[in-house]
Amino acid sequence: MPVARLTLELSIEHAQSLKDRRQAVRSLKDKLRHGFNISIAEMDDAALWNRATIGVAAISGSRDYVLGLLQQVEDAAHRIAPGLGAEILDAIVDVLEE
Repeated sequence: MPVARLTLELSIEHAQSLKDRRQAVRSLKDKLRHGFNISIAEMDDAALWNRATIGVAAISGSRDYVLGLLQQVEDAAHRIAPGLGAEILDAIVDVLEE
């Protein structure tokens, strides 16, 4: 059963504090979780106020389905992030097959 993960590297240039960063990250996570059947979490410590890493995971019986789902999640993240004052710097997809 394929398990796929998507790692999103974010730049949050407007963030002047950890609170600003947390608000943007939480909002993006909530919007993606609400729109897709995925698991999502922040992956890094909050050492930098203007950077964040988010991890997304999905599992399915079909490799093509799970890759398509994560592509949709990535596209949605690119659409949502600018409205939150964030920018997607990098997106990496990995598929683990058992």
